[in-house]
Amino acid sequence: MNRDQFRGASRHLKGRVQTALGGLTGDPARQVRGAANQAAGGAQYAYGSARDRAEDLVDDGRRLAHEARERAEDFAHQARGRAGALVEDGRHAARAVHRRGTAYGQRAVRYAEGHRTKTVVGLAALAFAAGWLVRRGR
Repeated sequence: MNRDQFRGASRHLKGRVQTALGGLTGDPARQVRGAANQAAGGAQYAYGSARDRAEDLVDDGRRLAHEARERAEDFAHQARGRAGALVEDGRHAARAVHRRGTAYGQRAVRYAEGHRTKTVVGLAALAFAAGWLVRRGR
């Protein structure tokens, strides 16, 4: 309960007492002042309640914003971790491909050195096929 709610409730109670006393004593001015104090007290209490609710909403908004910021930071941290893992997986894959390519290249060189005639005939056939494919008037 904030200050406005407390003051509003007490003013409303004061107005009720004034209205009751005005009725008992037959003083219509006191009854009118009592009714005015009741209305003013009720309005002040309602204002205090609205202010209290607004403060609660502001606090909730701050809490939600803080939670959203923490979740975004956690997500970014996890994404960086996953990205780092993907990069590392890519490096491993590139190394494996490099090793396989090197091994295939070494085998091809050994085959070509051991079979020179077949290699020359094969290269000539490839050159002829490439020339035939790129010529204009096929």
